[in-house]
Amino acid sequence: MSEPNILLTRIDNRLIHGQVATQWNGTLGANLILVANNKVAGDKTRQGLMDMAAPAGVQTRYFTLEKTIEIIHKAAPRQKIFIICENPEDVLTLVRGGVPIKKLNIGNMHMAEGKRQVATTVAVDDTDIAAFRELKEKGVELEIRRVPTTAAEDSEKLFS
Repeated sequence: MSEPNILLTRIDNRLIHGQVATQWNGTLGANLILVANNKVAGDKTRQGLMDMAAPAGVQTRYFTLEKTIEIIHKAAPRQKIFIICENPEDVLTLVRGGVPIKKLNIGNMHMAEGKRQVATTVAVDDTDIAAFRELKEKGVELEIRRVPTTAAEDSEKLFS
């Protein structure tokens, strides 16, 4: 089986929105945006809203984490895949399941109860930090970057 052509995996708790559609996908040139999220996989309303934000000519798929793990290796080489997840635990589940994620862009992780701000648009708790640590140990390159035109922030901030 050939390895899927995953251009980038991004954590963004907003999933597909204008920034992802125009700036990120415009830079990457993906022809498939795959949202790997158990809740959204069964929520046709949210899928419809995200489809409206998706760039013209780009396919969208909304899979559970399990389904993503099951079928990612069946992707055709012509599919240029941009994976979007809501949090680092979901990305770790994919990596543990054999999804060949080499680089992880950390975009937006909003502030919430029990979280602390560590970068411009990234707030983490201990569970997030543990997931990032394991991803790094598994060889996944971590990058904090809000949009492609800004400089990456130091990923070591994730562990402070």
